[in-house]
Amino acid sequence: METEKKQSSAVSDVGAWALNVVSSVGLIMANKQLMSPSGYAFVFATTLTGFHFSMTALIGLVSNATGNSTRKRVPLWELFWFSIVANTSITGMNLSLMLNSVGFYQISKLSMIPVVCVMEWILHNKHYSKKVKIAVIVVVVGVGVCTVTDVKVNAQGFTCAFVAVLSTSLQQISIGSLQAKYSIGSFELLSQTAPIQALSLLLFGPFVDYYLSGKLLASYKFSSAAFFFILLSCSLAVFCNISQYLCIGRFSATSFQVLGHMKTVCVLVLGWLLFDSELTLKNILGMVIAIIGMVIYSCAVEADKQTDSKVIPNRKDASEEDVELLKQQLDESSPHKDVELGKSQP
Repeated sequence: METEKKQSSAVSDVGAWALNVVSSVGLIMANKQLMSPSGYAFVFATTLTGFHFSMTALIGLVSNATGNSTRKRVPLWELFWFSIVANTSITGMNLSLMLNSVGFYQISKLSMIPVVCVMEWILHNKHYSKKVKIAVIVVVVGVGVCTVTDVKVNAQGFTCAFVAVLSTSLQQISIGSLQAKYSIGSFELLSQTAPIQALSLLLFGPFVDYYLSGKLLASYKFSSAAFFFILLSCSLAVFCNISQYLCIGRFSATSFQVLGHMKTVCVLVLGWLLFDSELTLKNILGMVIAIIGMVIYSCAVEADKQTDSKVIPNRKDASEEDVELLKQQLDESSPHKDVELGKSQP
């Protein structure tokens, strides 16, 4: 019975990761076609994210109305706080990409792994084994080799990147914390945060996009093909958002960051296959190193889980033995009670 549960859990874990990788890579490919000058030149990234969360909120509303999901109460102030952090992450990333070189932008994204580790240690007193730390370093080096090229930075860009990294790391940690704190499922939490994020991004997104691109959303000429890719992007974003909450809820923000770089590898390969992007020996070497790091990380985390599962039963047995011993000592030292007379007998 226990073996079947473990197998079922493993299948669910793989399914969650597969859904996240496939939906994320598909979303990146769809957005590349939608936003690139050679595609449909829809350069309004922040507003597009508002469309994504609007679609997610609509699906959550329908699911709650039809009884397919239950609504557990999360304090409104926590939902607002989470939405502010999440929207700061989105805006910060967009500004960082605009103000910095692509190389520094990639370095800032890679820095999220150690930042998440440090923040989980500070906020949740979480510790990592030596093998996990080594695996994280290998992944960072591998992804850095295959993605980082020119590195140029300025004060404004560095500030935006700093804010983006901190807010993104805090957002991902908060997803797991809120799910554990209120015993709420990933989709239930997402359906409560999505409307707030959608409303705020649709209100302020066009202004951010105008600052980034110098173009107004009202001036964009929508075509049927562009509209189709916007719908495709929104649909893929729903699966991407759900799988992100699901993965972080089942694992941790650190695991999501480390194993999530498999998406980077997939994007590079698909870019080479579909968009004729250049794939150099340096890219291939970096991808191999990153994949090796991910394998080491997975093995290290699994080994830590097995170690913890062995330690916990031993502690439980020890505590049970202590309780029994204490009971025996109390029985030997305490006087016997006479129930009928209500008096103690020596």
